[in-house]
Amino acid sequence: MKAFVVDKYQQKGPLRLADMPEPQVGLEEVLVRIHATAINQLDSKIRDGEFKLFLPYKPPFILGHDLAGTVERVGANVRAFTPGDEVYARPRDHRIGAFAERIAVHQADLALKPASLSMAEAASIPLVGLTAWQALVEVGKLKPGQKVFIQAGSGGVGTIAIQLAKHLGATIATTTSAANAGWVRDLGADVVIDYRTEDVEKVLSDYDLVLHSQDAGALMKSLNVLRRGGKLISISGPPDVAFARDLGLNVLFRFVMRMLSRKVRKTARARGVDYTFLFMQANGAQLAELARLIDEGVIRPVVDEVFSFAQTPDALAYVETGRAKGKVVVSLTD
Repeated sequence: MKAFVVDKYQQKGPLRLADMPEPQVGLEEVLVRIHATAINQLDSKIRDGEFKLFLPYKPPFILGHDLAGTVERVGANVRAFTPGDEVYARPRDHRIGAFAERIAVHQADLALKPASLSMAEAASIPLVGLTAWQALVEVGKLKPGQKVFIQAGSGGVGTIAIQLAKHLGATIATTTSAANAGWVRDLGADVVIDYRTEDVEKVLSDYDLVLHSQDAGALMKSLNVLRRGGKLISISGPPDVAFARDLGLNVLFRFVMRMLSRKVRKTARARGVDYTFLFMQANGAQLAELARLIDEGVIRPVVDEVFSFAQTPDALAYVETGRAKGKVVVSLTD
């Protein structure tokens, strides 16, 4: 099986095309022939070693957190999928590896592909779609009439989160460049802030929810736009104690994460708002809900560019520039 592998943790280290063993299919797993995958900043962070304390992959390992493809074989206990099904998924942590021709995915992480999408379009959805769903629906419990600030509206998560928040009946503010302002309004944003020339603290106030995906400076500013009792959900850190506890990390790791998040938690308490770090989890049932919304026309994928499988390292480098609008996809069938 051909796959792009990481030989060692290294800042901007190279991906190597290699022959890897065929995936072993467990009782609860589904073997999927991958037609398309997508690139995420998470892939870069894992390759660089940022998460190796709690996601310790052993090199050489295969990156890739998004996939769309066709079921080839199912484990003995799998009932929901059969060979030939078109599916999509974000494989669970410790079982990633979508920069490859085939992958074994736990059936609970898998859903039927949205019928209205191509394989390339479907591959753009899982990670960002699940992140948006878990932030806005599961954790944020966003309600009609509430106000939500979604940072980086033209990014992978932002493009889907804006559409989902609009479906949920919220008023949406976002940041982007002036050149993309009309484009994110078309997605559903009500207030668009040019991050180059405007200050969110001077434009926004009394918001119910912030979906934070940027740096520490933006994090502290975002606390100031929330009403008392509001929620800040961060997908870019710092991780908090609850996250360490949920992962079952030891006392030392919990202490480290307590220190990392101390400033933001202290500031949040002083302002009467809630801070939560969200590290998205694989969830096939939620992907099925997203597929329904997609097929109903509520959410549409936003694909910036499609690369060939041989160009996977180039696709990763392009995502790392931060210039992509929506998602960057790799097709294995072109």
